[in-house]
Amino acid sequence: MPKRIALITGSSSGIGLLTALELARGGYRVVATIRDLSRRARLDDAAERAGVAGQIDVRRLDVTETDTVPAVAEAVLRDYGRIDVLVNNAGFAMAGFVEDLRLAEIREQFETNFFGHLAMTKAILPVMRRQRSGHIIMVSSISGRVGQPVLSSYSSSKFALEGWSEALRIETFSLGIRVVLVEPGSFGTDIWERNAKIAEGVFSAASPNRERAERFAAMAKKLHKADAVVVARLIARIAANPNPRLRYRIGFDAHLQRWLRALLPWRAYERLVAKAVKID
Repeated sequence: MPKRIALITGSSSGIGLLTALELARGGYRVVATIRDLSRRARLDDAAERAGVAGQIDVRRLDVTETDTVPAVAEAVLRDYGRIDVLVNNAGFAMAGFVEDLRLAEIREQFETNFFGHLAMTKAILPVMRRQRSGHIIMVSSISGRVGQPVLSSYSSSKFALEGWSEALRIETFSLGIRVVLVEPGSFGTDIWERNAKIAEGVFSAASPNRERAERFAAMAKKLHKADAVVVARLIARIAANPNPRLRYRIGFDAHLQRWLRALLPWRAYERLVAKAVKID
């Protein structure tokens, strides 16, 4: 049987890096893409330590450069003959109250978190259609099911990804393609540190939310963030499952938020959240 091929976006750190290692350990040939190849050292070092360096092929890809995405998919197909798993992981979080966000900042959020996934998926779909098989795994977030204050642009990009993926799942199921959403809560990754972006207007003296933003930032730094390796292991299990379900929620806080939103009356829920994130 030919070696299974996995293509991952956003592999320089966090869930993308850890997933590359897990799939490589599982026998996959992994094409790990990175927006900036000068940041590949962490992945290279981790792969060397894990003994899977020979299983991982690192390539450059910026999912927001949508005109270049098809060429990357074609190159992988040319070199390996198939693509069995696509993990759409590239993303970042834009923080800021809606009043302080510029439209350009919100568009930037969507270009990566939504349109980047869309472009990558459209480039891979013809390959999987011909194969009559393939897994497309979207790294979403609990923020795509439950709106998060101060992260409205991030939440909305993930809400869009969730709705689009639901429709895509139905369209492609009879073709042997399995579309899956993974919805992590808070995990220790660069998305909340190096890859986090703060809207320019947040700490401006003119911002009406400056004091609330400072309280929120202080609270966020204290939040416990679990080890993201459990998310990577979940993705590896999904990739090996011939018939995975649509959604997989992971993380205590992800389950708690979803259940609180479902069970509490809205007025009680919104007061609870505002108090918890220090913006009341």
